[in-house]
Amino acid sequence: MKKFNIRKVLDGLTAAAASSSSQPGQRPPDTDIPESLCSEHFQLCKTVRHGFPYQPSAMAFDPVQKILAIGTQTGSLRLFGRPGVECYCQHDSAAGVIQLQFLVNEGALVSALADDTLHLWNLRQKRPAILHSLKFNKERITFCHLPFQSKWLYVGTERGNVHIVNVESFTLSGYVIMWNKAIELSSKTHPGLIVHISDNPMDEGKLLIGFESGTLVLWDLKSKKGEYRYSYDEAIHSVAWHHEGKQFVCSHSDGSLTIWNVKSPIKPAHIITPHGKLPKDGKKPEPCKPILKVEYRTCKSGDPFIIFSGGLSYDTVGRRPCLTVMHGKSTAVLEMDYPIVDFLTLCETPYPSDFQEPYAVVVLLEKDLVVVDLGQNGYPIFENPYPLDIHESPVTCCEYFADCPVDLIPALYSVGAKQKRQGYSKKEWPINGGNWGLGTQSYPEIIITGHADGSLKFWDASAITLQVLYKMKTSKVFEKSRNKEEKPNTDIVDEDPYAIQIITWCPESRMLCVAGVSAHVIVYKFSRQEVTTETIQMLEIRLHYEINDLESPDTEQVPSLVTSCQGPNSQTANSQSHPSTSSSSSDGLRDNVPCLKIKSTPLKQGAGYQAEVVIQLVWVNGEPPQQISSLAVNSSYGLLVFGNCNGIAMVDYIQKTVLLNLGTIELYGSNDPYQRQPKSPRKTRQASGGMLTVTSCMCGLSSLYSESVKRLRSSYLSLCDINEGSTTLDDRCKSPTSGSTSSCNSEDEQKMPNFIERVKNKSRKFSKTVVSDIAKMSRKLSLPTELKPDLELGDGSKGRDQHLNHQPEEMKQLKNNIWSMTSLCAHFFNVRDNSFSRSRSSSVTSIDKESREAITALHFCETYTRKADTCTSPCLWVGTTLGTVLVIVLNLPPGGEQRLTQPVIVSPSGTILRLKGAILRMAFLDTTGSLINPAHEPWREPNVPEEKDDKDKCRKLRPVSVSPSSSQEINETQYAVICSEKQAKVISLPSQNCIYKHNITETSFVLRADIVGLNGSICLACFCANGHIMTFSLPSLRPLLDVNYLPLTDMRIARTFCFTNNGQALYLVSPTEIQRITYSQGTCENLQEMLGELFTPVETPEAPNRGFFKGLFGGGAQSLDREELFGESAAGKPSRSLAQHIPGTGGIEGVKGAASGVAGELARARIALDERGQKLSELEERTAAMLYSADTFSKHAHEMMLKCKDKKWYQF
Repeated sequence: MKKFNIRKVLDGLTAAAASSSSQPGQRPPDTDIPESLCSEHFQLCKTVRHGFPYQPSAMAFDPVQKILAIGTQTGSLRLFGRPGVECYCQHDSAAGVIQLQFLVNEGALVSALADDTLHLWNLRQKRPAILHSLKFNKERITFCHLPFQSKWLYVGTERGNVHIVNVESFTLSGYVIMWNKAIELSSKTHPGLIVHISDNPMDEGKLLIGFESGTLVLWDLKSKKGEYRYSYDEAIHSVAWHHEGKQFVCSHSDGSLTIWNVKSPIKPAHIITPHGKLPKDGKKPEPCKPILKVEYRTCKSGDPFIIFSGGLSYDTVGRRPCLTVMHGKSTAVLEMDYPIVDFLTLCETPYPSDFQEPYAVVVLLEKDLVVVDLGQNGYPIFENPYPLDIHESPVTCCEYFADCPVDLIPALYSVGAKQKRQGYSKKEWPINGGNWGLGTQSYPEIIITGHADGSLKFWDASAITLQVLYKMKTSKVFEKSRNKEEKPNTDIVDEDPYAIQIITWCPESRMLCVAGVSAHVIVYKFSRQEVTTETIQMLEIRLHYEINDLESPDTEQVPSLVTSCQGPNSQTANSQSHPSTSSSSSDGLRDNVPCLKIKSTPLKQGAGYQAEVVIQLVWVNGEPPQQISSLAVNSSYGLLVFGNCNGIAMVDYIQKTVLLNLGTIELYGSNDPYQRQPKSPRKTRQASGGMLTVTSCMCGLSSLYSESVKRLRSSYLSLCDINEGSTTLDDRCKSPTSGSTSSCNSEDEQKMPNFIERVKNKSRKFSKTVVSDIAKMSRKLSLPTELKPDLELGDGSKGRDQHLNHQPEEMKQLKNNIWSMTSLCAHFFNVRDNSFSRSRSSSVTSIDKESREAITALHFCETYTRKADTCTSPCLWVGTTLGTVLVIVLNLPPGGEQRLTQPVIVSPSGTILRLKGAILRMAFLDTTGSLINPAHEPWREPNVPEEKDDKDKCRKLRPVSVSPSSSQEINETQYAVICSEKQAKVISLPSQNCIYKHNITETSFVLRADIVGLNGSICLACFCANGHIMTFSLPSLRPLLDVNYLPLTDMRIARTFCFTNNGQALYLVSPTEIQRITYSQGTCENLQEMLGELFTPVETPEAPNRGFFKGLFGGGAQSLDREELFGESAAGKPSRSLAQHIPGTGGIEGVKGAASGVAGELARARIALDERGQKLSELEERTAAMLYSADTFSKHAHEMMLKCKDKKWYQF
């Protein structure tokens, strides 16, 4: 009987659904393009977490293993060893961690949570897990203490009782220290909760218990009674022992330290208020802030250290949190940047009864981890090797790049090494436990984070590690106001005006573009040499858009193809080196003013990324510029494009000119399906100060149409609706921008073919002359000011019309006709081929949304721009929030000197594609299904003059994009992959037929979509707002993975989530941490080998030598048989209702039970083989030792036999 396979049935249903979604008459090319990816290649799991633990609350250190553990208020654990060895764990309850205790050199950790639960973590595996849990039901846990080399944990509670837990079985002992037995019988009040528990370093049978009220009890464990009781008026925060066990020090809420002799409980031996002012009359010092923690560490050759946090005087308003180090007569106050959460002193020995010899202090701050070197003068700090400064300024965006060029990380590291600060300790980082993993991944990975202060950080993320490579500040190019009075009123945000919103980076050419929150864009080039820029080139763009109501002011006139959005000046870009002065209109509104002011002084730019040009959107009629929503750059074309909710702007950053500046509606021309009409142009307003207004070749053309062209086009706009197929006469006569139906008769139908022929002929003649004419015009416009005989400085009173009167008549006529004719020709091709549907997206229901159609996706490529194309050409694909994709054709001059002088010609193609939801991502596949990467320039040092031969060589190697008319004809099919918030489509080019379509989600929407490479193939990866992570094959869009991973609980996740190649992804899980995940099955299987090991076999140091006299007279540390005291035979059974034991899954049995599938079986087999091999090697060694011992014994027996052979019995 044939075996039934449900997976084949599901695959068949998926393929049937995909084929049914393709358009009729098209044969899906699934047989032509084999797809190697299948669902078995995908598996989702977390890999590593980087950054500083968010909201830390507790800390512990293993002095033998050299491992640091940090707990947080959200129940997470972060463990740190040597640089590159990190681990993240999470408690299921997500309750805050109140205390951590290591089982020193045992590979285990005890965590106490705010929900009164104790957990025992197994650290002997690469992914720590919980072995046991103990839930307290009746009492709240306040403090825990685990003596060195002991298996009995002391637990203090809010009621003042002390319970004892066996950490091996995680069960309670029947031995309980009740608060009413600990305090004096004469005391009538409750002493409060327990804040401290510790045993005497020299006598393990004496337990010091500290209550919040100021009472301390030295409890004798054997006699079960209090031996000494100490009282002080102020509340106790912490206690620390002297290593000899004869003294201890307490910190109090009034900022004082009390030092007590153990056998003198009446009053403290010394009372110190380190930061209190001593009055002249000899009274008590003024009270200070509480000393939250104190540690007392001794040295064999020198004075002891008393280290504490807090205790500052109340009159030190505004002073930063401090850590005070008292050593002999010197007192050092170390100021910290953030409040102190906890600190630990690192000592040479783990034994509390020996001289500790402290060498460092680990200080856990709210947002940082600082390690202070106690062995050097001035107490310098160690340079932190962990990536804990991700949040140095809040992260606003991030990008992830896998499989980068191999020379990129060394280049960034070389320039970043020059930025390192000085003054760190010269010693090695003291937290150096664990071992690195043996990862097999060798491809370079880079993460870029953008921050609120305008800075960017480049991180080396290879092999699941993270190390900062290079830092840069984008705010260096702007003038900074020293105080609030100097702050200009042009800011569109109150705080962080330099915050980074979008990062676009080309790893191959090393071109970098960033868009900021103040509607500014900066283009950077990478250089290894330091330069001083005299003046930074700046372009100011007036990009504004307004919409009239649906009623047209003139019902007889149909809106023209491209109409002015904001008067003639809306298409004006101001090119200048220095910032413009503030300009106001006649009614006092702010106008033509950028949000930020460029530095006017020379700017010294170090090696690394150096600003090339700054682009700013300006205020328009009192309205601030809208923030940038999309950004793209292409190093091969030398072009930068960005868009917002008003429109789109394109900049040639090589020639420093603006090529395109249009409202979104103007990109449609007459094909706009939403019947939007811009408002009538206002009067031109220009910046004061005699600023030169430079009009680019394609900038401002829409506002210069002649009335004849408008009338011509309005008479024949019905052409744009002619379709092949069964289109009715009434439908053909409807204008796409007017809701009315115009009358059509037979005479018009007879004239239509003649008109089409005339348009064809005119377009052919026009295309022959337009390129040369525009080149001449642009060469004039790009000349320096002193070389422009036909251009004069624009005056605010004269306006742009007067400025145009001085231009040659043919140039004005050319400007007035180029865009209209090119658009009209493009629409002729669109007439026959584009079956555009005017139905609105179901997700858009308001006119306001239509009028605010934002640019959401931009993609440079070299592909087919129209249906009739037989060759590819450079173009820009534009996606909007309404699900529209528009194509703009780019005519690029050849490389070399011509690229510096001849203009780039931008023209519409007329191609319009539609999807449901806002467009998120676009990509292109070749005829084999491989990804077509955008063209790019190889990186060359920009600040080194090239030799002539090298220049010629570079020009020959430089990719040259040519116009379609001169391209060679090719018949290869390409595929456009377009993903929106709701669906994905694969469109065949040049036919523009949708061959595959998949509705990704109906109830939610896609937040991030990327086309990524995996296992030598490509796929579409999506992250939805409902938490689902999905992948789809390309080009067939078969679902390969769908996992409900993480619901969107914070906009931070939506802003920072990104996919990259080789199955990697990341997002900002908290304000201070980056979570990396993988959706690759191969990476999940190899993850165990890639992770580092926290526990390594290390011998525990020998106990301190007691010495002859101490051993003779009993002066050394006294041990205690706790098993005899706390065991069930002596202490009895504990109360069952007090605590509940919960078994964990961290043991070997738990690991074996949790593992499943082939990967789990292989892992278990590998572990078993390793264990067997280890046991076999041990057995072999033992066997060899036994053989040697037997051989030695045989020799000795033989010698004895020979010696005693001839002796009589009486001779023995």
